[in-house]
Amino acid sequence: MQFPASHTFQIVFARSRLAPFKTGTYTQSMNDRRVSAAALAVAALCSASWFGAASLSAQAIQKQVYVSVVDQNGAAVPDLGPSDIVVREDNVAREVLRVAPADDPMQIAVLVDTSQTARNDISQIRQALPPFVEALTRPNEAGRKNEVAIISFGERPTVMADYSTNPGALKKGIDRLWPLDGSGAYFLDAIVETVQGFRKREAQRPVIVAIVVEGRELSYRMYDQVLEPLRNSSAALHALMIGQPVSGLSEETRSRNIVVDRGPTESGGSREQLLTSMALAGKLKQLADQLTHQYLVTYARPQTLIPPERVTVGTTKPGLVARGTPVKDQKPESRRP
Repeated sequence: MQFPASHTFQIVFARSRLAPFKTGTYTQSMNDRRVSAAALAVAALCSASWFGAASLSAQAIQKQVYVSVVDQNGAAVPDLGPSDIVVREDNVAREVLRVAPADDPMQIAVLVDTSQTARNDISQIRQALPPFVEALTRPNEAGRKNEVAIISFGERPTVMADYSTNPGALKKGIDRLWPLDGSGAYFLDAIVETVQGFRKREAQRPVIVAIVVEGRELSYRMYDQVLEPLRNSSAALHALMIGQPVSGLSEETRSRNIVVDRGPTESGGSREQLLTSMALAGKLKQLADQLTHQYLVTYARPQTLIPPERVTVGTTKPGLVARGTPVKDQKPESRRP
C-alpha cells in the first residue's frame, strides 16, 4: 500500500482544480476519502506493529538456569517468584518467565582428600558425610532421588562408592576413607577425571562437592586445564577448604588456588574456608539444604549467532545472595510461546 502517495494526491488536486466547480459534494467526498485513508493508515501501522511484535516473539528463545538463593546465614530462601530473580547476559537484563522448584535429579560427586595432610581431619570427615549423603538421597517433591558417588584423591583419584541413591551403599564407601601415609593430594586431577565421568554418564545436572585439606598439591595440571572442562560440563563446584590457606610458590599450589577461587564463582557453586574440620558437619548440612532447594529459572533472550560470554543471576530482595548454573545441553529451538 502506498498511503503517502494517495494522501498527497488528495491534497494537491482538491485545492488546484476541482474545488471551484463542485465544492460541497467534492468536499464531502474528500473528507470521506481522508477518513478512509486515515483509517487504513492506522490499520497498516497496527498491523505492522503486531507483525513486528510477533516476529520478535518468534525470535525469542527460552533458556534455563538452576539458581540457589540464600540469606545472610546461608539458609536457602523459599517461595520466590519471577519478580524476585534477575538474569543478565553480558550485563543485559533478560525477562524472567518462570521460577519453579528444581526437581531434576542431581549427579553429585563427593571428592574427599585422603592425603597424609588429612590424617588429623579424616575422622571428622567420616562422621560428617553420612548425614550429608542421606539428606541428598531423600526423594524430592517429585519423588526423584539424587545419585551420589564418593571419590578419594590421596594419590590417584579412586572411586570408593559409585553413583547410587542408596545411602547404605554410600556409607560403605565412606567407611573406606583413610589417609594414605606419604601421599599427596591430586585434587585437580580428581576434578578433571570426575568431569570426564560426568560426560560418559551423560549427567544432566552434575555437581561436585570437594572436601580439601590445605596442603601440598601434586597434580601436574595448569588451572586452565581444569577450569575449561569444568565449564564445559555445566557442573557446579562447591569447595570446602579445611585449615589455613596455603600460598606456596609451587606452580601446582598456585593452580589449585586459582581453581578454588574461580571454579565455584564461575560455575555457580560455593567456597567455604573452615579453620577446623569440626565445622564440617554443619557446613555440609547447610550445603545439602541449599542443593535440595534450588530453583529452575526460565528466561527469554533474543536469538543471536553469538552466545553471551557471561550469564549472571541476582535477586531484587536485599540481603540475599543468588548463584546460578546454566542447564546443560539446552536446545536452541526451544522458542518462547
